Amino acid sequence: MPGTPRPRIEFAYNPPAGDRGKETIRPEDYLSDLKKALDVATQGFRSIWVSDHLNYAEEWRLECWTLLTWIASKYPDVDLSTIVMSNSFRNPALVAKMAASLQVLSGGRFTLGYGAGWHAGEHKAFGFDYPRSGERVDRLEEAIQVIRALWTDSPASFSGNFYSIDGAHAEPRPVPTPKIMIGASGEKKSLRVVAKYADWWNDVARPLPVLQHKLDVLRAHCDDVGRDFNSIRKTLSIGTYIDKSHSRALEQAGLSNQDGKTATGRPLYNSDTAVIAGDPSAVREQYKELSEMGFDLIVTYFEDFQDLSAMKLFIDKVIPEFA
Repeated sequence: MPGTPRPRIEFAYNPPAGDRGKETIRPEDYLSDLKKALDVATQGFRSIWVSDHLNYAEEWRLECWTLLTWIASKYPDVDLSTIVMSNSFRNPALVAKMAASLQVLSGGRFTLGYGAGWHAGEHKAFGFDYPRSGERVDRLEEAIQVIRALWTDSPASFSGNFYSIDGAHAEPRPVPTPKIMIGASGEKKSLRVVAKYADWWNDVARPLPVLQHKLDVLRAHCDDVGRDFNSIRKTLSIGTYIDKSHSRALEQAGLSNQDGKTATGRPLYNSDTAVIAGDPSAVREQYKELSEMGFDLIVTYFEDFQDLSAMKLFIDKVIPEFA
């Protein structure tokens, strides 16, 4: 209707760091495939986000920070982030130093996506401790305080149950200070940590009613700790299946034409799907719904890592509608 403001979403691309059961990864051609994908992505996406896993099983995979640094050097015009770094893989004081260095070298383009870590198998395989969930969240809460202290104080000190620093200097300190995005969904403890410390919050694709519930829980934690709920940016990680043919996009996503039909016959992201799928009009409609819920940054990926037609279609027909 006239006068209705256009919904705004910033879109980020999450390229594969290796085989994650979505795209086809050809190890011998990976670097070439990655460069081709990023050459296209950086023409439309505002930022590039790299996942932090060592391996789920025996798949081919690059380490997150090394890959992100390579991307930072090759593509100077996009922002950079992690989706999300596992606190249990690296000492948080070292993470603070790494992030400060990358912020300086990249000219201030970095956002730290951070989380407690969740995949037990890779922790066991690589010899990292994997305590119970509650302790991992407690460690995350301390880690964020360590990181922030090193970014803002010189010297910096912190003494906790799990981490401590004593008169540490993380020079050069990052300018601007990176935003911290926490990836978390646990309703009792994790979202409370988000309410207390996060600049941004990230969640993964969930049924819309569940996403709304998570938002409501986060709002309640914000009220409890005296935080303005609206001061936390809401971000979402979700895959996109897009094609000029609506039915072909649904088929690629493993959906049928009966999944979540609207009055117009176009399926929306709903209680039975965990991806966005459809022709450009349907994809825009689904992202508009997420925008109305308060998500204004979407981190997405595409099924095909070699054929970039879906990414190009998304850049041409979806991103401009939310700019």
